[in-house]
Amino acid sequence: MGKINMQKVLVGGLIAGVFLNIVDYVQFGVILKDQMAAAMQAVGKPAMSNAQIPYFVVLDLVAGVFLVWLYAAIRPRFGAGPVTAAKAGVAAWFVGGLLVMLFMWPMGTMPHNLMITTTVVGLVSWTLAAVIGAKFYTEGAGAGAGMGAGMGARM
Repeated sequence: MGKINMQKVLVGGLIAGVFLNIVDYVQFGVILKDQMAAAMQAVGKPAMSNAQIPYFVVLDLVAGVFLVWLYAAIRPRFGAGPVTAAKAGVAAWFVGGLLVMLFMWPMGTMPHNLMITTTVVGLVSWTLAAVIGAKFYTEGAGAGAGMGAGMGARM
């Protein structure tokens, strides 16, 4: 079992994160903008401001890196390729999307139709982001670069 190539995780992860940012912009900044503003107003909060956008951009980039890291971690057990990447995306969505929504559901902080819509879009976008990011992940040269790289050949 080889080491995870962290350079490739970062490259693929940032690409996956950019994809997530595009989806989130379209979803929250265009399609659901008014509904999200109304939902925030209903709980006594202002609509999202431009000052908050960098926070969400960074979170999407972190999510993308996590998706590709998870793909790299499960790849030895499930094999390389888009099916394994999709499994990583669904697994991450299950914990970071579905379970979070189910915990928030009974509190009624957001309209249920909005929660369902964003959760379903999250399933699709996280799965696709994992598949897209995984296309840029390879093991081999550069894997485990840094301290201890190449030690296996000497042992």
